[in-house]
Amino acid sequence: MNSIEVSVVLPAYNEEDTIERTVSVTLDTLAAFLPPDSFEVIVAEDGCADRTPEIATRLAETDERVRHVHSDSRLGRGGALEFAFERARGGTLAYFDTDLATDMRHLEELIESVRSGEYDLATGSRWLPENRAERPARRDIPSRGFNTLVRTLLRSDVRDHQCGFKAVSRAAFEELGPRIEDDHWFWDTELLVKAQRQGYRVKEFPVDWEAKGDSKVDIVRDVFGMGSQIVRTFWELSISPRITRRVSLAAGGALVVVALLLTTLYLDPREVLREMAAATPELVALSAVVYAFSWPLRGLRYRDILDSMGFHERWDFLTGAVFISQTGNLVFPARLGDGVRAYVVKARRSIPYPSGFASLAVERVFDLLTITVLAGSVMLGLAATGSAGELLTALTGDMMGSDTARSGRTAVYVAAGVGLAAIGAVIAIVASARTETNFVRTAVGRLSDDSYADHVAAIVEGFVADVQTVTADGPTFGRVGISSVAIWSLDVVTALAVFAAFGVDLTVSVVAVGFFAVSVGNLAKVLPLSPGGVGLYEGVFTVVVASLTPVGVTAALSISIVDHAVKNAVTIVGGVVSMAWLNVSLTTAVEESRSAEVQPETND
Repeated sequence: MNSIEVSVVLPAYNEEDTIERTVSVTLDTLAAFLPPDSFEVIVAEDGCADRTPEIATRLAETDERVRHVHSDSRLGRGGALEFAFERARGGTLAYFDTDLATDMRHLEELIESVRSGEYDLATGSRWLPENRAERPARRDIPSRGFNTLVRTLLRSDVRDHQCGFKAVSRAAFEELGPRIEDDHWFWDTELLVKAQRQGYRVKEFPVDWEAKGDSKVDIVRDVFGMGSQIVRTFWELSISPRITRRVSLAAGGALVVVALLLTTLYLDPREVLREMAAATPELVALSAVVYAFSWPLRGLRYRDILDSMGFHERWDFLTGAVFISQTGNLVFPARLGDGVRAYVVKARRSIPYPSGFASLAVERVFDLLTITVLAGSVMLGLAATGSAGELLTALTGDMMGSDTARSGRTAVYVAAGVGLAAIGAVIAIVASARTETNFVRTAVGRLSDDSYADHVAAIVEGFVADVQTVTADGPTFGRVGISSVAIWSLDVVTALAVFAAFGVDLTVSVVAVGFFAVSVGNLAKVLPLSPGGVGLYEGVFTVVVASLTPVGVTAALSISIVDHAVKNAVTIVGGVVSMAWLNVSLTTAVEESRSAEVQPETND
């Protein structure tokens, strides 16, 4: 029969100098106010590299009140706590930092606040008026900033979320634990915030606290880690519940309507409609056929990417998966459709989520690089012929309305930035794939020596490793590169067919400008400002074509609308057919892909 009422967990990572004394002090303090045999002390040793495991094992062997919970791999501070709590036997679960920075005379109040049933959670606080806490400025300022952000953005009533001196009832932990996503330093902050949101009773009481050891502001942990977790939790609790499918469609539609209304300030919509009505239907249909041919190439390219990663699938299935994900991008904002593909290959072919996302990243890098090369090559040709000056003139507002120029200028800047980033990413990936040096670990290590940096580095390393697998394979790199050029060349040929449908002669200069306009328009669409990039593509396409060819502004806008509409129509038709074939619900796929996460493997 289990008589354990209280389980105290001591999260330990390389604590060989302090862990034995900490366990001894903890046992003595608990024994002073709890009945014998009613408590246990668990050393949650988290993949240590020093003698902590041996010391913890010895302590557990010599005192039955002590247990040693070991993990071969690093779980992180929060992960180690959760791992130990799941194996604890007490109804009241508590933990505190092993440096004993909090005065242990407060332990009885911490435990009894929860054990008595009066509260579900209890936490010590260094920020209440009654407490006494000596904090150097290098700790004080970041802590105040962090707690202010949490209180403001996450609507928490707790003043001090980071004090490592907390207790929680087993019932509350079993309900809240599965809902906590972070497994490092933000874990207990997330616990407190979500406990309050769920209506649990939380007690915050003042404690005497003294800084122990050498602590400093850590860029990776404090800025990247903690800051990103605040934003992620804010999105999860305050934004995501309000973004339904109806709201997403309404917001995306509103953006398109606003963009169209703005065009009426300098264009007569009746003229645009007249231009579109005059287009040759047969050539518009031909453009759709041309564009449809690019989709099997997308499936073949995706097959080559997955083959190099060790997953061998049929090209027709993968073409369907690409169709579905691209349809998701047309329906949902923020490119949520990208995650749909990871869900489809996971649900239908058991390809792990990390590999699914990594394969998608490889495809995106090749897409951006190919589009950038196409746009850059044409830009060099324009510069050589002196036509680049006409584009610059248009972008400064001298050849068309200032609103149009401003929109085009912004889109071109975005495209240039995305293109340069793509080139830089490919150079970095290829270079790192051909060397034994671990650039990820080195770069992260220079920013931080905190244990959270190991966690960040491991995630980035796994992602980069999958990407490098493709880039390091010469034949695969070549096939993926060639197919990318073919795919985006067909994208341009589709637009040229629409040009022809509007009666535009396909001279060498028009073809060159078409390549440039379509390429820059696709780069501008990378920003997920509207579903399918509607509005962005048309804006930059119009500015480029109208400034560099005899085609007028109204005709250029009409061509861009029809071109984009044809491509979106083919995508939607292919997506609907693929969803029926593969029995995939788009809304379910989006929700599943957003909630996908990888659980660590551990040993007890």
